[in-house]
Amino acid sequence: MLRVTRQAADPAGEIASLIHDSFAASEGPAEGARVGRLAAALLAGPAPAAEAFLAREGDALVGAVLFSPLAFSDDPRRVLLLSPMAVATGRQGEGIGQRLLGEALATLDAEGVDAVLTYGDPAFYGRLGFRPLDPRETAPPFPLSMPQGWLGRPPGGEASGALPPLRGTSRCAAPLSDPALW
Repeated sequence: MLRVTRQAADPAGEIASLIHDSFAASEGPAEGARVGRLAAALLAGPAPAAEAFLAREGDALVGAVLFSPLAFSDDPRRVLLLSPMAVATGRQGEGIGQRLLGEALATLDAEGVDAVLTYGDPAFYGRLGFRPLDPRETAPPFPLSMPQGWLGRPPGGEASGALPPLRGTSRCAAPLSDPALW
């Protein structure tokens, strides 16, 4: 039975390993290594820059999604950046990612998060209420190589309407402050 849990560290490297393996299988070894290092950096130290929601079956980790703060200079709203997210390679296509992300977003909505942004696949994230953002109205931390992947979700997803633009420049967690990621 699939259960979703939450944690703010990765002491055994289990989350980073899952993310590495998933990205290596789909995007190649170099991308797997880069995104695996990113996940490890986001969850490192006594005060991790991100927290993870995890999907487990028994003791097996089958999915992970990380959320870190994304601050806008002229906007007081509480915004999180979803990155990265992965499902175990042999388990993709079973709905694990959609269920994991759905439960994580419901929890964040209940906690009063004002918006969740991501830079990813519009087809996948669109199923969970994410909509395209105009980078001129809601500025990403760095120029985007694929602007169509800049997506946002207000609390409650698409049922609550479009996400109003977030004002000012944005600043992400230090491990994500690499223009090559964007």
